Amino acid sequence: MAVNPDPGVMLYPRIRKSPFFYASRQHVVALYSVYNHTYHPRHYGDPLAEYWALLQGVTLWDVGVERQIEISGPDAFDFTNLLVTRDLSKCKVGQCKYVFLCDQHGGILNDPILLRLEENRFWLSLADSDILLWARGVAAYAGMDVSIEEIDVGPVQVQGPKSYAVLRDLVGEAVADIRYYYLHEFTIDGIEVIVSRTGYTGEIGYEIYVKNASHDAERLWAKVLEAGEPHGLRVIGPCHMRRIEGGMLAHGADITVDTNPFEVGMGYDWMVDLDQEADFLGKAALAKVKAEGPRRMLVGLEIGGERLGTYNDGSMIDHFPVMHDGEVVGKVTSACFSPRLEKNIGLALVPAGLSALGTEFTVDVGERPGARLPSTVPPVAATVVPKPFIDPAKEQPKADVGALAGEAAAGG
Repeated sequence: MAVNPDPGVMLYPRIRKSPFFYASRQHVVALYSVYNHTYHPRHYGDPLAEYWALLQGVTLWDVGVERQIEISGPDAFDFTNLLVTRDLSKCKVGQCKYVFLCDQHGGILNDPILLRLEENRFWLSLADSDILLWARGVAAYAGMDVSIEEIDVGPVQVQGPKSYAVLRDLVGEAVADIRYYYLHEFTIDGIEVIVSRTGYTGEIGYEIYVKNASHDAERLWAKVLEAGEPHGLRVIGPCHMRRIEGGMLAHGADITVDTNPFEVGMGYDWMVDLDQEADFLGKAALAKVKAEGPRRMLVGLEIGGERLGTYNDGSMIDHFPVMHDGEVVGKVTSACFSPRLEKNIGLALVPAGLSALGTEFTVDVGERPGARLPSTVPPVAATVVPKPFIDPAKEQPKADVGALAGEAAAGG
C-alpha cells in the first residue's frame, strides 16, 4: 500500500494560530508542524537553503508558538524559584536564563527561556509542553501570592551573522549593548517590544517579543522585513540541522518528563543548583540521581549510511533504535546530515555504561518490523563522539557585535 510521506497538516479551529500566522503564511509555507497546540511553519520548501541562509546571512522565524507565561505578584520570585532548578538569586532584572522545570521525580516538564523583567515579574518562553495549568496547580498548594497568566506576547527570532545589522537598523545603536542572554525594551514605530540576545541556533541572534501581539504582530513582522531587506533577510523555519550541530535539545524528542537533567548531561554544573538553600520541585529526586549516577546518558553519535536529511528524515520511526551486541539498548532522539561536517550526526539516549567516547553501536534507520512500511535499510554503524558537534564553547552566539558594528560601518 502506498503511503504519503508528507501528508501536511489540516487547518483546524481547535489548533491555535500564532500571532504571526498570516504574516508568515505569505512567504509560502511548505510544511507545518504543531507546537504548543499551535501551527508552526516547519520550512518554506528548501531546508538546506534555509540552513545556509542562517549561517551566512540573516533569517526571520515565526516562533509565536513559544507561549509566554507571566508570573507576577509579591511572591513571584519565591514561586518561580520553586519551579526551576536554577538559583534565581543569580539572575538579575534584565537577564535571561535557560531553565528546566521538573516534576517531583526530577523529570523534565519543560525547558523554557526565563526572562526576569522586574524583581517580582518573570516570563517563561515555553518549549513544547503544557505548563500554564501545571504552574497554577502548584500555586494552588504553595500558599504564595502570585498571578500566573498566559499573556498577549508573541516572539520572532532574527538569527544569523547579519542579525545585529538588522536589529541596529530596526531599533538603533543601543542593541549593541545587549549582552548574551540579556534583554532591553524598545519601541518600534509605536510597537512596544522586548529584545533579548537569545535564540535556538548557536549563531548570533535576537528574539523580539511583541507586546499586544494580537494587535501589533503583523505590523512588527513587516517592520523586520523592511529592515532586513538591505541585508538579504530570508524567512525560514526552525533549523534542526544547526541546533543538532550545536547540541541543543528539543523537548518531546531529546528531553521529556521521562528524562532528567543528569541524563542529558546538564545536571552537574549550571542547570541544577542543589547547593542553594531554597527548595525546588524535584530537588530531592535529583540529589538522589546525582549521588547514585544516572542510568542513561544522552550522547553524540556519528552515524554511517546514506544521508539522513534534515531531521530524522527517510523513516517513519520517530526514534531510531540503537543496538549493541545485537540488542536494542537505546534510541536516537534527533538526527540529521550535517552539511558542514559532511556526515550524519545525532543525539542518542543509551545506558550510562555504554556512553564513553568511542563506543560503537549499530542504528536502525529503516523501519521496524510491524511498521507500516517493511524494513528496507540494514542497520548502520555509529560511534559515540563529543557533543556539541560544532562550537562546543558557544563562541559564535557570544561573539562581539561591536566588531560587527565596525564592519557594517565600513560597508562589510
